[in-house]
Amino acid sequence: MQRFFKNALETAVGRLDIIETKNKFSKAIFNLYYGIGIVAMGLLAVLVIFAVVMRYCFSLSWKSLAEFNVTVFAFTTFWSMGLCILKGEHVIIDIIYDGVKPAIKRWLSVVNYLIVLTVDLTFTFYAYKYTLMAGIQISQGMEIPMYFMYGIMPVSGIICAVCIIIKIIEFIKAPIAYFAPKNKVLTAEGGPDK
Repeated sequence: MQRFFKNALETAVGRLDIIETKNKFSKAIFNLYYGIGIVAMGLLAVLVIFAVVMRYCFSLSWKSLAEFNVTVFAFTTFWSMGLCILKGEHVIIDIIYDGVKPAIKRWLSVVNYLIVLTVDLTFTFYAYKYTLMAGIQISQGMEIPMYFMYGIMPVSGIICAVCIIIKIIEFIKAPIAYFAPKNKVLTAEGGPDK
């Protein structure tokens, strides 16, 4: 009997090591994804400040820098789509959602994210078609093919689709407590309305 429990414990610990390794890997991927967004946003801030100071203090401007700033701005906008999904920071109207029982919320969330996935895949499809069509033009500022600029749309759409699928799996596997109401109405005394 002792041997049985010892083997069961060793097996469970081994499984926990595998789960922990998976969690470390997924956390490293998320940190890389998040870090690229942070670096791009920081670069955008520095370049915009530089461009404004050079233009208004020294009357210097470069069309390639202005075009690059627009490209980095577009990059940060589309790159953050998946981050908003993973962190739950996208726009959601949850007045009705919070009034539903947690067991139903799971499936409402899955349906909601399936709709979001459909919209994202539609966006990705048309962004890809647009990139193929307009990407052969040469940009006026940086003088590079436009598919380097437009290509971020389908790439970000695919990354966002992966993030949406991850969230759907998370909803399906999550315990019921995950779907407890998060936005309680406060009374005049400041406590939750009962």
